[in-house]
Amino acid sequence: MSRRKKGLDISGWLVLDKPVGVASTQAVSKCRWIFQAKKAGHAGTLDPLASGILPIAFGEATKTVPFVMDGRKIYRFEVTWGIETDTDDTEGEAVATSDARPSREAILALLPSFRGAIEQVPPQFSAIKIDGQRAYDLARDGEEVELAARTIEVHRLDLLEAETDRAVFEAETGKGAYVRALARDMGRALGTRGHVTALRRTAVGGFTEEDAISLDELERLRQGAGGERELAECLLPVETALDDIPALAVSQAEAARLLNGQPVLLRGRDAPTYQGSVSVTAGGALIALAEIERGELHPRRIFHLDRA
Repeated sequence: MSRRKKGLDISGWLVLDKPVGVASTQAVSKCRWIFQAKKAGHAGTLDPLASGILPIAFGEATKTVPFVMDGRKIYRFEVTWGIETDTDDTEGEAVATSDARPSREAILALLPSFRGAIEQVPPQFSAIKIDGQRAYDLARDGEEVELAARTIEVHRLDLLEAETDRAVFEAETGKGAYVRALARDMGRALGTRGHVTALRRTAVGGFTEEDAISLDELERLRQGAGGERELAECLLPVETALDDIPALAVSQAEAARLLNGQPVLLRGRDAPTYQGSVSVTAGGALIALAEIERGELHPRRIFHLDRA
């Protein structure tokens, strides 16, 4: 890691176990300060009241954030029945109540209709932009927020626990799904109301709890004798985010062309019929994200990991 005026040139992924009560942007700022990193960003916002996996990209890893954002996410969450809030979680004010409580059998019978491709109206307190403004800013200002329904993918939705007033679920979703909206809509469909009272994200793409580290542990490492070295060992390689796309190895001469922004013609066995995104390596090192189009490799993102 080389020190520059505005921080260290660090590249890699940190799998943070975000605590409850901390906003995602605050968590990124804290980690950037701990690592003294020049550049950092996150893949997939977690609400302040939620805990769990928040992948943080440093340096060149920020170029791979979209691939993580598009990955599947797994959530474990608790829904309390009988109350719907304007935020669909415990932060908001109650807007509707019901004395009805769903049975375990009724919940299990409902779940299939919430799996697969479903239409979902995002919570009015969400980061979606309306005419250039965040929906949650408009909602906090007392404005009526109307968001259009959109198609999301729920790959899995399972009931883990069920009591009279609460139930615990695990969901595996695609991009753009809101667990708070799932709780709201399930409550309505069950003839009651519901809101999220606990939420934890256990996986984002290939990043799981097994790789996660807490802010407290990072702070301890920062202050320890190992300092910079031990913190560096917490980072996963940039290419970790690209595990789900094909990889293609090229020669050093071809790498030089790509690094100069020039396409490379694929010949023979190196000319796959595949069309689309690939991660490109040379000598075992990641050098670019590229698109294969009509037998040619076109660079889209160049990596400078030799400086990291």
